[in-house]
Amino acid sequence: MSPDLIYVVAQKLWWFLVVLGVLVTFHEFGHFIVARWAGVKVLKFSLGFGPKLFSRQVGDTEYLVSLIPLGGYVKMFGEDLGGSISPEEQEQSFVHKSLLKRSLIVAAGPGFNFLLSYLIFSAWLATGAALPIPTFEELSPTIAAIRAESPASTSGLEVGDKITLIDEEEITTKHEVYGMIAESQGRALTIEVLRRGQHKTFVITPELMDPNPTDEPIYLIGIEEAEPVVTSVMPDMPAMIGGLLENDRIIEIDGIPIHTWSQMTTIVQGSANQPLEFLVDRQGAPLTLTITPESQNAIKDDLPVEVGKIGITGPGRSVLRSESPLMALFQGIHATWGWSELTVVGIYKMLTGEISSKHLGGPIMIASASGTAAEHGIADVAFLVAILSINLGILNLLPIPILDGGHLFFFACEAILRRPLGERQREFAQQVGLVLLFSIMIFAFFNDIQRLLQ
Repeated sequence: MSPDLIYVVAQKLWWFLVVLGVLVTFHEFGHFIVARWAGVKVLKFSLGFGPKLFSRQVGDTEYLVSLIPLGGYVKMFGEDLGGSISPEEQEQSFVHKSLLKRSLIVAAGPGFNFLLSYLIFSAWLATGAALPIPTFEELSPTIAAIRAESPASTSGLEVGDKITLIDEEEITTKHEVYGMIAESQGRALTIEVLRRGQHKTFVITPELMDPNPTDEPIYLIGIEEAEPVVTSVMPDMPAMIGGLLENDRIIEIDGIPIHTWSQMTTIVQGSANQPLEFLVDRQGAPLTLTITPESQNAIKDDLPVEVGKIGITGPGRSVLRSESPLMALFQGIHATWGWSELTVVGIYKMLTGEISSKHLGGPIMIASASGTAAEHGIADVAFLVAILSINLGILNLLPIPILDGGHLFFFACEAILRRPLGERQREFAQQVGLVLLFSIMIFAFFNDIQRLLQ
């Protein structure tokens, strides 16, 4: 194994532990703090599972770091008590607390995950930066526009067609479409679309971008383009410093006519720390601006590279911005709700088969994403933590035994039946939940391995 590969793997592993550590700590701290508020004695607070690496006793609680870093747990007094206990012990026992308090303790874990996301989003918005909140309509591989005289136009594709297959490979997002076109090297692609309930197949040969501002060939078919119109400008970034404003339309960069958003971003990304002359249309009047893209770290083909960024967003992207730090506190709620809605809808579409389950990822994917985010800077790491925290909160609320949602489901049954479920019923449900959760983890690992092999 080469030293460079060892460094990349070590870097990804380190940031995986950092990201997962933050997520698990916040989740378990939610259980811990609400249990203490409810008067329940907390026996253990563990980051990780399995054999303990080291621990420290503080009062009634043993704080541990355990060997397997894929989660954590809070062990409370009276969770699994059998027989009778004294009245003094009942005061600190989990099972002897009211149904409402037990429910609050269990729900506090996912609740603190949402709180963490809210805090990160609010801090992000308080800086004045734009926060993306995508929708499935934006991510859907449905053709929204077709460039005239492009391969897509001449082959017979139409606006409203939903791309379902490319070369027999299932497609569920626009990013997959763009990726396969970009990697085609100009060979003909067999594209299947869904049009008004009927499947139609087309053979389309991507064309080279002309003019091509980079040394690498860029292939297009005429559907991946958006207009080069600026919809938001991030504060203290080169675009704002250079004088670019919202609604400016980019006409030329260094004399090269710009027709599409992807064409513009390709030039910018390949011009880190190099002054570029932008000709823009501002309310019908031409204006020339000089903007120097700043250099940012990125990962391409699993290798660190530098790309240029100027800090703008384009059409078709839902973004949220706050005018003041006070407004950011309210907008943070909107952002948390938007990303939570996207996650819930995504899980539903995955269960119904509308989007592929190949998007389900496990620890390897999280490690890769953490390392990539770290290459871009601490802000991207924080953003990744916010998104993963929402995912963790929602997944834990699923009514699967052994998850928090499973316990809340048991409590709901208890409220309806006016008595707890029987011990044998709970044990059977826990076993089913364990098998189901283990199967999901195996499937996620399988997807991760497939990604590595590809």
